[in-house]
Amino acid sequence: MRTTPPRLSPLLLLVVLAAACATVPGTGRRQLKLMSLDQEMTLGREAYSEAMSSSPVIQSGADYEMVQRIGERVARAARKLYPNPARSFDWEINLIDEPRTVNAWALPGGKSAVYSGLLTITGDEDSLAVVVGHEVAHAIAHHGAERMSQQMGLSGGMIVAGLILQEKETDPDKAATIMAALGVGSTLGVMLPFSRLHESEADELGLYIAAAAGYDPRASIGLWERMASAGGDGPPEFLSTHPSEETRIQRLRKAMPKAMRYYNKAQREMGISP
Repeated sequence: MRTTPPRLSPLLLLVVLAAACATVPGTGRRQLKLMSLDQEMTLGREAYSEAMSSSPVIQSGADYEMVQRIGERVARAARKLYPNPARSFDWEINLIDEPRTVNAWALPGGKSAVYSGLLTITGDEDSLAVVVGHEVAHAIAHHGAERMSQQMGLSGGMIVAGLILQEKETDPDKAATIMAALGVGSTLGVMLPFSRLHESEADELGLYIAAAAGYDPRASIGLWERMASAGGDGPPEFLSTHPSEETRIQRLRKAMPKAMRYYNKAQREMGISP
């Protein structure tokens, strides 16, 4: 005897997804978020502990002091600009001794790290602050939780699609083809664009955070030009999880007037004439 799938499954899925909508701090964009801040921070602490347990950490010297200084100022600016959630974060930053790794990251809850190889590209404190601001912005905007929520939502949607095809008694081979097409479509049409959106959002919010921390946001233009030179050839932008460097620079220029207002205000508060 054939079991009829519940006809309310698509409706129930939509109700659950609608109830899980949240707003990105600083941009007002609506996002899907199926986990609480406490859950995010727990995952962040666990991932941070695991990463630090196997990483050689630099704990003294000029580079260490620079990274700590940037971390403190960026955290202070983030708490001021985006108090919810930044004031709940347990902020910490480390410099990892990996000269061949050009990277930095921040986890939900404010735990972050810079790899020593990145310093050869940033070249100065303002540029490094822009990178740290960008990574912190991912945590501020709950991008990790949103990506996981998107995956859960897409998985639920695929299950519902399979149930609908089963209910309509679609030919199994045809159903398999449709499901495969849906899988490709969700990757190109949802996950990759959302990832590029996250990067662009972090670029903008991170620029404001660095500027409000007293670092010159204009350094971001030269930074991404150097990144472009160091990066080599990549995939077409529509197949990439990141915007092209040219696209990033265009958007950073558009955000620059607002960033400069934050920077000039920070300079005045620090007793420096803009």
